[in-house]
Amino acid sequence: MIPKHIIDQIFETARIEDVIGDFVNLKKSGSSLKGLSPFADEKTPSFMVSPVKQIFKDFSSGKGGNVVTFLMEHEHYSYPEALKVLAKRYNIEIPEDEEMSPEQKEAQSERESLYVINNYAQTYFSEQLWDTDEGKSVALGYFKERGFTDKTIKKFNLGYNPEGWENLVKAAKENGYKTEYLVKVGLAKQKDERVYDTYRGRVMFPIHNLSGRVIGFGGRTLRTDKNIPKYINSPESIIYNKSQTLYGIYQSKSEIIKQDNCLLVEGYTDVISLHQNGIENVVASSGTSLTEDQIKLIKRYTNNVTVLYDGDAAGIKASFRGIDMLLTQGLNIKVVSFPDGEDPDSFAQKHETEETKEFLASQAKDFIVFKTDILSKDAQNDPLQKAKLLRDVVNSIALIPDHLTRAVYIKECSKLLDVEERTLVLELNKIRRKNDQDKRQKDERNQGEVYRDAPLEDLQITKVSVHVNENDLNAQESEVIRVLLTYCNIGVEKEPEFDKLGNPIIDPDEEILNAGTIIIAELLEDGFAFENTTFQNIFETVKSQLETEGQMDENYFLVHAPEDVRNVYIDCLKPGNELHKWDTKKIFVKTEKEKIRLAIESALLHLRSKRLMKLIGALEQKIKSGHQNNEDIMPLMQEKKKLDEVKKMLSKPLGIVIR
Repeated sequence: MIPKHIIDQIFETARIEDVIGDFVNLKKSGSSLKGLSPFADEKTPSFMVSPVKQIFKDFSSGKGGNVVTFLMEHEHYSYPEALKVLAKRYNIEIPEDEEMSPEQKEAQSERESLYVINNYAQTYFSEQLWDTDEGKSVALGYFKERGFTDKTIKKFNLGYNPEGWENLVKAAKENGYKTEYLVKVGLAKQKDERVYDTYRGRVMFPIHNLSGRVIGFGGRTLRTDKNIPKYINSPESIIYNKSQTLYGIYQSKSEIIKQDNCLLVEGYTDVISLHQNGIENVVASSGTSLTEDQIKLIKRYTNNVTVLYDGDAAGIKASFRGIDMLLTQGLNIKVVSFPDGEDPDSFAQKHETEETKEFLASQAKDFIVFKTDILSKDAQNDPLQKAKLLRDVVNSIALIPDHLTRAVYIKECSKLLDVEERTLVLELNKIRRKNDQDKRQKDERNQGEVYRDAPLEDLQITKVSVHVNENDLNAQESEVIRVLLTYCNIGVEKEPEFDKLGNPIIDPDEEILNAGTIIIAELLEDGFAFENTTFQNIFETVKSQLETEGQMDENYFLVHAPEDVRNVYIDCLKPGNELHKWDTKKIFVKTEKEKIRLAIESALLHLRSKRLMKLIGALEQKIKSGHQNNEDIMPLMQEKKKLDEVKKMLSKPLGIVIR
């Protein structure tokens, strides 16, 4: 149990913009920071971070919260784990809990248990590499032959799983770890009652997630037997999804942001050798063909990708699919091809840092030039092959979402292939029409009941007819809570009164009440109770804080409030739809904050109208039922008449016809 004062210290010290900046490329947007959502697929940034309020809001997924909430959502930490991660980052000492008992270990969540077993295995493999004779002579010798320094080996936590069937399994058992978790993450296999090591006699490459936790392994055999697979990779688990993982992203993300470019390679050793050579903005596709999720992960940090290929022409052609996927996501792509017999690993080992950087800069070709060069070799003077080449290249250009970029590439392609630009445009339009048609058909198949869950449109204060249903009351309760939480501590002056001569009457001793006090007093006078229990809890909490402290405690809602209450508070802090100031036309429109009293009155009036309509609806049902049962409905009719009069009174200030 972490003491409350330590929790408060963590929240006071941690900077949400720094923590989230490790996962999302944030850029200045007014007083906030903006980036692409780490929780949803989007092309236009809608993920907002407020350094002032120390909160984030993701408008794509609807997630929001504080720095701890983000770590819990993104890294799947528990609340105490997230606090401990932040405490470690900011050198805040947390009193140590007593050693966990075996029963407590068994009670840990499966997800956390898998992280724990992977972390233990990584430590075990490192110890075997550095501290055993077999590790030093076999594995460390191999890494040294590859040119890796001690510093590089430690940077990537490289290790060794020794020969023998049960070395890791036995060591894990002796240290209190359950073998079932070794099996679940692929570190061990089970046949009947026997559990044995998976990576026997292999050098180990740990795979880290964005926060540096080990989620999987790649193991390379040191044997020459061709019947043994060269590499074995961890299977999918609840903490490891190959298609969503990039090898080296943890070590490289900061440099990718700094360079605004991501180098994409094929293998583990390519990443490691380039890092050792001083080129650190590099990742690999973690033992799989490039996937859409991996591209989205890159896009969090940069829109520029340089794909590095070895000199194998057949392999390059096979990789064109990956380039097309990058284009679809709107990334800017360059390609570097290494000389025959070379790859990023071997080239980096043979050349100094500046030589490697100069080679990458000078050899980087735009994808359209690169693809045209490769395919032109096959076309030669064959018209049919040239037509196929044109179609392949235009197919790639058609995937680019931005029309201006497409136009530039079409012009470039026209020059390179000596084909009229108009011909290429016609082919491009034909391909895009077909792509659009295919997409529409797919969307129609997947549409289902999309419209059933469409959100209600916001009510506008104009002369319109408003139809009220059950959801309206909850929506208006939400609006009142939004105004309460957003402006609670802001003072609101009374509307000015005037004397007979039209001069404002000023009372210097008049108390200026804050917005929260006004709203709560109005609701209490109405005898109103929120139907939404979360809203009622918020109302009671704010009321209590105002009575005892004189103002609302924002820190409580961000740090200590229950999750449902905290989420409502975060949603209330998102930017509202405010009218712009049209400076060029000298038309200035006040924002909601400048008209707090009007915002309060409007929210309360709408709430009263929604509640009134619900009462009238229930009364009409009683009248209908009484009429059918030949009961005396005159008292009900009289009550409805009174409510109708109230309805007319509310319609005037609202400027709407309530029905």
